[in-house]
Amino acid sequence: MIKVGIIGVGTVGTSVVQILRDNSEVISARAGQDIEVKIGVVKNLNKDRGLDIIITDNIDDVLNDEEIDIVVELMGGIEEPFEVVKRALKSGKAVVTANKALLAYHRYELADIAKDIAFEYEASVAGGIPIINALRDGLSANHILSIMGIMNGTCNYMMTEMTNNGVDYDVILKEAQELGYAEADPTFDVGGYDAAHKLLILASIAYGIDAKPEDILIEGIDNVTSEDIDFAKEFGYAIKLLGIAKKDENEVELRVHACLIKKDEMIAKIDGVMNAISVVGDKVGETLYYGPGAGGDATASAVVANIIDIARSGKSTPMLGFDKPMEGKLTLKPTANIESKYYLRINVSDKAGVLAQITKIFEENNISVETMLQRPSLNKSANLLISTHIALEKNIQNMIKELEFLDFVNNRPMMIRIV
Repeated sequence: MIKVGIIGVGTVGTSVVQILRDNSEVISARAGQDIEVKIGVVKNLNKDRGLDIIITDNIDDVLNDEEIDIVVELMGGIEEPFEVVKRALKSGKAVVTANKALLAYHRYELADIAKDIAFEYEASVAGGIPIINALRDGLSANHILSIMGIMNGTCNYMMTEMTNNGVDYDVILKEAQELGYAEADPTFDVGGYDAAHKLLILASIAYGIDAKPEDILIEGIDNVTSEDIDFAKEFGYAIKLLGIAKKDENEVELRVHACLIKKDEMIAKIDGVMNAISVVGDKVGETLYYGPGAGGDATASAVVANIIDIARSGKSTPMLGFDKPMEGKLTLKPTANIESKYYLRINVSDKAGVLAQITKIFEENNISVETMLQRPSLNKSANLLISTHIALEKNIQNMIKELEFLDFVNNRPMMIRIV
């Protein structure tokens, strides 16, 4: 009998208890033994969760219980769960977590502490999609050339509605909040931080890169407008918030931002709240993983799968996929050196000579224009919609700064990278 303690019995924690109860027969058969949730830790003891387990508000009731074999951490946050997970590992208890923020900041420290103690975290990235095991085990014979994916269902839902139904950003954001897809403060989702945490976890498994959110390029979707979507449609693109990891010789670029991506690409066809992650290996080629990226049952499904894995063996594979450091270790590519195509929306006063001056600034920054459209805007102004050939990030950023200070440019130019 494997006994489990859950710290944080909210939506996901409740689903974990229910799945272990409802599917107990098949779970026991697959695990080779029975699994029981003994204790759940909550903040509010007065809330009835309808569960037939011991409920407490004291974390020590789990950590100090010698009968507990596996601690499931579903608290949320970073530093408090870090201390809790450290204590669990140091007491010899296996750990399962769905906490992407914890891992984005402390995965290497926890891997050093865990060593041979099982530590699993499938639910931390893309909910019910088994992307962690796919990267760590199924694709372990490959050099991973790239990872590209829709890793935040909230943003994907919003971009789908803006594209397919012409809904304005502010309207769809409010709707997403009412539906429970976005929080009252949506910054974590729409600002790209949630997707960045997930990308960092995947990059550690694929490349052994120890980067923090502050080290990589993170942008959101909050500046995308109907003009940008119309331009994308006209030239055969969709706009998606993507997490991208790409190997370039001995460097790896990591970035999260809105992208224009060709409509015939598989990732471009993923709509609504769903997640999808494309992984390209040097031997297997491209593989695509698709499914629900959030929700109580989907996330809990991944948590229970990890519990079953631990019950089978009592030990996990190396937490981050490497049993020893790689020779010729990969390093993080500086953001300034990233290369891409770019789309820019520049709102300018509609008068003679503007286009010539803008073209000159493009040339001075070694940026070549691929397409250009002009659309009328309000108050005798116009939107210039421009796509470029491949350029350096540092050159694009320098050019945007120069454009911003021109008296005929009415606000900071909007830029979206093209995949």
